Order: sequence, then structure tokens, then C-alpha cells
Amino acid sequence: MIKISVIIVNYNVKPFLERALLSIRKAVKGISSEVIVVDNGSGDGSVRMVRERFPEVHIIENEKNVGFAKANNQALRKVRGENVCLINPDTLVQDDTFQVCLDYLDTHSDVGVVGCKILNADGTLQLACRRSFPMPWVAFTKMVGLSRLFPGSKLFGRYNLTYLDPDETVEVEAISGSFMVVRKQVMEEVGLLDEEFFLYGEDLDWCYRIGQAGWKIVYFPQTQIIHYKGQSTREAPFDSFRIFFGAMHLFVKKHFKKGWSFFPRWFIMVGIWVWEVFSFLSRLLSRLIVPLVDVGFLQLGLVIALLIRFGDMHYWPRYRIINVIYTSIWIVCLYAMGLYKRRIYFSSKVLSGVMTGLILNTSFTFFFPMYAFSRQVILVAGALDGLFLGGWRLILRSISHVRRIPLLGKIGKKLVRRRAVIVGADLSGHRILDKLQSHINVGYEVVGILGLDDRDLVVSGNGQIPVLGTLNDLERIAPVHQIQEVIFSPEAVNSHRILSVVASEKNRHLDYKMMPRDLDLVIGRTSIESLEDIPLVDLDYKIYSEPNRFFKRIMDLIIVVILMPFIIPILLYIICHPSLHLRRWVISDGTGLSLSVWQPYKNGKIISGWLNRVPLFLEILKGRMSLVGTEMVPFDSSAYGKGFKPGLTGLVQVNSTKKSLKEDEKVVYNLYYLRNYSILLDLEIIWRALFGL
Repeated sequence: MIKISVIIVNYNVKPFLERALLSIRKAVKGISSEVIVVDNGSGDGSVRMVRERFPEVHIIENEKNVGFAKANNQALRKVRGENVCLINPDTLVQDDTFQVCLDYLDTHSDVGVVGCKILNADGTLQLACRRSFPMPWVAFTKMVGLSRLFPGSKLFGRYNLTYLDPDETVEVEAISGSFMVVRKQVMEEVGLLDEEFFLYGEDLDWCYRIGQAGWKIVYFPQTQIIHYKGQSTREAPFDSFRIFFGAMHLFVKKHFKKGWSFFPRWFIMVGIWVWEVFSFLSRLLSRLIVPLVDVGFLQLGLVIALLIRFGDMHYWPRYRIINVIYTSIWIVCLYAMGLYKRRIYFSSKVLSGVMTGLILNTSFTFFFPMYAFSRQVILVAGALDGLFLGGWRLILRSISHVRRIPLLGKIGKKLVRRRAVIVGADLSGHRILDKLQSHINVGYEVVGILGLDDRDLVVSGNGQIPVLGTLNDLERIAPVHQIQEVIFSPEAVNSHRILSVVASEKNRHLDYKMMPRDLDLVIGRTSIESLEDIPLVDLDYKIYSEPNRFFKRIMDLIIVVILMPFIIPILLYIICHPSLHLRRWVISDGTGLSLSVWQPYKNGKIISGWLNRVPLFLEILKGRMSLVGTEMVPFDSSAYGKGFKPGLTGLVQVNSTKKSLKEDEKVVYNLYYLRNYSILLDLEIIWRALFGL
């Protein structure tokens, strides 16, 4: 007979799950047991790791995250043990943990659930390991913070029972679902977890029903576990705080009478509202803090310039509106340099933005001399702006290396250092990682490695940095880990796939860099960060900047609209002609996905020449193609796109008319186009396509 069934629900925490299973393997020695892992659609290779490293563990694999309660219930319906232990994947158990809890249940027949002492990673007590139900007063003290202000008070500290000795065995109302041992008899009597609770609250609800059935729930601190709290929820693509408050609201609504639940409901709803407002304001402030600092220094520069020119501030009120215009021009120029969108703190970019703004503002005085600052004021202000705006960034970067003052150094690193992932789980990726970690002045914080496919997920990094998932998971991983930069190893990732990732609309907010194989072939901008013998080249292609994408789209629309009176009759001719007919042709859309377009066929073959281009103007109108783009090739699911939309013509197409191009030559032409894109280049390509130059 199996004595205990251990159930773990996992979601994208492979490194923690691996360590948890190792500790559980030791703790169940000598105990008849079974271990069940329910994976909630992880993309980090957790399932493969369990199957390869822990063959004795039973796996239930879900395609998506179905929630904590539902996933546990999937395993609870299959358990064979006399007792069931629910435990989180981000925990470590002592060797005696299961045996101590089982012995306690064997000697206390009236106890239905037992939980142990749960410690945080720093050794402090995790308060949620024992708690009370959110009755009106208990909920009030929790919501307004009285329980935190007066933890030792029996009046205010009831929610987490902080007034009790943490080493005292005591009967409680509820324990944490991160570790609880429940008799199977109790489970059969009160039922499974309530699946209305997606995350949080299901353990509280279960304990309430168990207590109502007459069973005791005991906090038993004679053994302990470590819980790295929040790892699974950190990986989840939802607001865990809002779900927490929602779970409390659901619990109160389900179990308390209306008269009793009025106040807790209001407190909970106010708590949700306050958190949402706080969350919105904090996100807004984090985005605006840098431009607001710049605006302050721009104002300081103008004030000093006016004092130098006039000796006082007498003219300041007359220039309020002009001041707004001048300041806005400088801020827009700084934004165009990427200083706000990507939080780049390089002084060189600041100086470029200030110089561009200075030229524009100086030009403004020629057109509106009576509504503008004097040129002397603008020139002095521009010089001061470059000094101030570049200076505070330089100081901030210097602060990030301060070691004697930990607080300043921590703040500097938080603001300046860029969180990055390295793509490539092979030796080349680890070589970049070692260089980044060993270079003391580098502005990177590498949070993990991305593999190319599931085979790379078995790798555990270099012992310090985890493999977070595959390149296909970048959309999920980037916001969870606050990734700002992606560094490619070209030995691991081919150029087609790099272009597909860079071209992705979903990951457009990220910066991309790579270490080129051949330093003579620069495939990004000329901006290079040298880390000893490893230069990182920016993959910042001009075609993907917002202004260029906008104007390219406008040019496409203007030309198509002008040609529409000629296109429509030709389309009607194709449709009505007895020997011609339109069929769908599936091509690559430039990002690795398929695109179905209409093409004219005759005798089962696509018509060659200009006639087969006419239906494609409709795709340009829809925005799925462009006048100038990559060549149209049949879609191959195993291949990756060229990085931009297919076009009626392009550099590859116009150069293919003279000679047959090899694949590597096509790559060079595409890279040149991506790097040097402009409206004039598009017009030149169209001209060459029309006249065969």
C-alpha cells in the first residue's frame, strides 16, 4: 500500500523543479510513495527534463495553463496513497519532512491536514504557512496594513497569526498550499479543490471545507521546507496581485453570509482598485522618469542661457509657448535616437539628439524671428543641454560601478544595466556569456539562455544561468524577465532565423545584437561594443524604425491608388478570360509564416511576366506585401523568412535578371537593403525594375 502521493504542479520553473525532485527523491527513501508532476503547458523543457532525469515520476502534461486547482485535481483523481502531499515546484524539503508529517498524522487521528514550517530563501518564516480566514476584522487589518504594523498584536495579527511562536505546534484555520499533507479519507469526504479558484485561495477554501467537516488542521514546525516564493507566478502571463484579490473576493462570496461579507467585499474591491491605480502610475512613471529629467535639464539650460544673454529673467514669461515648442523639438530628437524607448544611456546618442534639435531650433528662428528665442540663447542653451543631458547619464553609468556605496551602486545598475538573454545553448553561447560575466564594466545583466529547439532545454546553463526556453518562447519570456536585449551567437543561429526574430512585430520593443563570425561582414549598424575579443554588433535595421515603416507604407498606398484605374480593368480581363483563372499560391511572408496570394494560371501553370503581378497589388493594398521587398518563394515550414515583406520587386529580383544568384548572395543583398533602407532606395529599385537598368 502506498503511504503518500506527492503532487507537484509546474509552470516554467525547470531549474527549481529539478532541485525539488532531487530533494523529494531523498525524502521519500524508505517510504512507499509515488510522485506526480502536472505540467501546465511549460515551454522551458520541464517535461523532457523530468522524463530523462526522473523516470520514476509520473507526468501529466497539459497543453496550456489550466490553473493550480484544476491541475492538482487531475493528479488527485489518480492518487493511490493513503495520504496526499501538495507541494510547489519551487521548494526544497528536508530529508525527514514526509516521515515526520506522516508520523504526526498516524498518532493524531482527528487531524485531517498537517503543514510544516515554511522558510523563505533567506531563512525567515514565510507568514502564509499558517493563517486565519478573512473574516471582516481579519480582512480589514490585512487590507489597511495594521497586521504588518503590529505583527505581535493578537488583535491585529490574526491573518498570519504573527503573534504566535513560530516553533509552537498549534491548530490553525488554514495552512499554505505550497506544502500540505492531507489524508485521502478527508479528500474523499470533502471533495477536490474548487476549480473556480485559478490561482490563490484554493488552499484556503479547501481548509475551510475540511474544518467545516470536523477535521483539525495543524501547523507542525518540527520539520521545515524552503519555499522560493513567487517563481511560478513570475512566469505566468497575468497579474498575480489582481488574481490574489479576486480569489479572496470569491472566497468571501462563497462562504460568508451577505451581512458578514459586506465589509470584506468592499475592502477587497478597494484593494483591487488601489493596486490597479498604483500599478498604472508606477508603469507610467517608469516610462516618463527619464524624459522628465531631460525636460528639467532643458529648462535649466534655457534659464542659464537667458541669464547670460539678458542678465535677468524679465523675458521668460514672453517665451512660454515658444519654450514648449523648443523643448518638444529636443525631446522628439532624443526620442528618435532611441533614448526613451530602449532606455539607452550612451552620452554619444544624447549629443547626436541635442545637435539635431539645435539645428532644427536654430532654423526655426529664420522662419519666425519675432516668435523665437534669439540665436545666441539657442546656441548657449544647446551647448548646456549637451553638457547636462550627457553629464547626468555619464554620472549614472559611473554610479553603477560604485561598490563602496551599495545603495547607489544598486540604483545605478537597476537604471543602466540592460537585462539580456543569449541565444545559443552551445559552446559559442557560453563563450559570450563568460565574456559578459567576466568583463567588469559591461552594462549587461544576463538572466538566461535561449535554446533553438527542445533538445537544448535539457541543458542547465553554466550552473549559474538557466536555460529559460527556446527562441520560439521569446514573446513569453521577454516581459516575464523584463528582457531588454537579445544577443545572438551566429555559430548557433543562422542569419535567416535572426532576421525572422528581428522582423517580428511582437518583439519589436527589444534590442538585438550579435557577435559576427567574420568581422569584415557587418550585418548590423556600425555601432560596436567591444568586450575584449568579442564585438557585439547592433542589429538595428533602418527598415524597422517606426518612421521608415510608416513612410514605406504610405508610398505603397499612394502608388497603388494612382495605378488602381489601370489595375481594375486588367483584373476583370483575367477573371473573364476563358483560358485564364486565378488560384491561391502559398508563399513565405518574410517572417517564417505562410501567405496565400492570388496568381493567374494558364494550363495549370503560373503566367510569367508582368501580368502575374497585377493581382498582387491587392495584397499591397491590404498591407501583406510591398512594392519593394524580398522575392516571392514557395512557403516551406522548415525554412525561415528573409526578414521583411515579399515585394513585386526588390534588390534580389532586379539583380537576378542579370545572373542567377546563389543563396549567400541573396542574403547579402537582403542585408544591404535592411541596413540601408530609405524611400529613395525603394524608388531607385522600382526605376531599375521598370527600365531594366
